Amino acid sequence: MKFQDVLFEKKAGVAKITINRPEVLNVFRWETLDDLTRAFNDADNDDSIGVVVITGAGDKAFCVGGDIAAMRELDKKSGPKWNKKLLTLSNLMRSMGKPIIAAINGYCIGGGNEINVFCDLTIASDRAQFGQAGTKVGACPIWGCTQLLPGIVGEKKAREMIYLSNLYSAEEAERMGLVNKVVPHEKLFLEVEEWCQRILEMSPQSIRMAKLSLNFETDMLYPSMNHGAALLNSLWGTEQLQEGLSAVKEKRKADFSKFRLS
Repeated sequence: MKFQDVLFEKKAGVAKITINRPEVLNVFRWETLDDLTRAFNDADNDDSIGVVVITGAGDKAFCVGGDIAAMRELDKKSGPKWNKKLLTLSNLMRSMGKPIIAAINGYCIGGGNEINVFCDLTIASDRAQFGQAGTKVGACPIWGCTQLLPGIVGEKKAREMIYLSNLYSAEEAERMGLVNKVVPHEKLFLEVEEWCQRILEMSPQSIRMAKLSLNFETDMLYPSMNHGAALLNSLWGTEQLQEGLSAVKEKRKADFSKFRLS
């Protein structure tokens, strides 16, 4: 199986998926979403695999969200297709009967943090930083964070993260429950391997049942994710989003003041 934007390897019961776009901080584009879905499907259907690890290539970023170039081109016609790919990936990650460990090796921002939220467990390098960025660019994290983040970090903290688009250190993320464990950067994958081996010692049917049951309450938020996709359809191509994305490309602060009534 060949991939364009992802590295995929399977070894001794562990499937490792690496977003392989380090030159752009592992942002995802159309091809990335397709590759991730194919890799997760393969791992899900392979009975020899007991745990999946997802990480980002390089040592700067796990993933900082959607590719600006791809998102600037989205409109009322192409936007729904993009949203469908997002939902297909997240539904697969949550429904597969195997734990997914996010190995966060750097920046984990925007859609990257939503991928993190879809994972069962998170181990972070002490260099990692977390946050949402939708309000900075005229977007909104309704792929999964508005639905799932309050249950992970609490209602007030989730609102803070989403409204203010601040960055949080790995230690802060651990304290708020967004991360299971923080380790020195150079020991990240050693720690991940230990957790993988521990999971592989357990009954796979028990793990599968536990994940299904643990997801029960948040699975009922699926209609909200569909609703979120519909809201995103009305966002693509808007002036505010174009201003936000242009600001990122031009390395300046977005000016949304003109969109408010004086």
